[in-house]
Amino acid sequence: MITYNNLYLEIRRTLLQKGFPGASLEARELVCCGSCKSREDFYRDAPLYVPPETEAAVRALVDRHIHGEPVAYLIGEWEFYGLTLDVSEAVLIPRADTEVLAGEAIRYVQKQGRCRVLDLCAGSGCVGLAVAANAPDSRVLLGEISEPAIRLCRQNIRRCGLSSQVTVMAVDALQPPPEAVGEFQCIVCNPPYIPQADVETLEHSVKDFEPYLALCGGEDGLDFYTAISRDWRSALTVGGRLCFEVGIGQADTVLRIMRSYGFGDIITTPDTQGIPRVVCGTLLEAV
Repeated sequence: MITYNNLYLEIRRTLLQKGFPGASLEARELVCCGSCKSREDFYRDAPLYVPPETEAAVRALVDRHIHGEPVAYLIGEWEFYGLTLDVSEAVLIPRADTEVLAGEAIRYVQKQGRCRVLDLCAGSGCVGLAVAANAPDSRVLLGEISEPAIRLCRQNIRRCGLSSQVTVMAVDALQPPPEAVGEFQCIVCNPPYIPQADVETLEHSVKDFEPYLALCGGEDGLDFYTAISRDWRSALTVGGRLCFEVGIGQADTVLRIMRSYGFGDIITTPDTQGIPRVVCGTLLEAV
């Protein structure tokens, strides 16, 4: 028999040998999930022996992960900006890069006091929920086209205890906004931005598990940046802020797109690797 701690160490070593950069966190989460333990329970029970059926369940999860299935989908949740969110294959897994986008939006919204925020292409709702949790005077609308993603947004609103601040609505970001959405002081968006031809070149764990609808941004990856800058500025107050996450090498092009549709005071913010990851601009004049 093997203890929980030694099982964790063995799995971490295996994942490291196979090149998984997040081996320590992933090993812990897989052991916790397979043994139906919280992290606190895992640390408490670390010296105890693992029942054979539990060990088998954990090793089955590890095998699925080694063959490409993301840990977040295996365990059904992931952390983002201090929040634990439900995730499924209906949405992208929240990533550290996107916390840069959330941080930019949070800092802006905190300065505004009471204001309305739209998280467009919301997915799990991670960005909008992070804004609401850190700017309690804000009111946030999660806009999403996928019905399974909308259901997940509702779950996460309840899970985070933000029902008084956050609502969700079915909207198509590639179409002009319906009148029912109203007007916002900030629109934040992590749109699909992978060029169509590049989707098949993505890692197996991404292209075969994460939703194509949330990955492909059209032929050049820029469809959503153009449509949202052009059409959704009508849902933004003059002086309001539009914030995009962008892919590698897209920042300058997105900046030019935004400028062509009346946005100014445009800034670019890098991620932790120094890659330009977020582009934000202010709407200078009414549509």
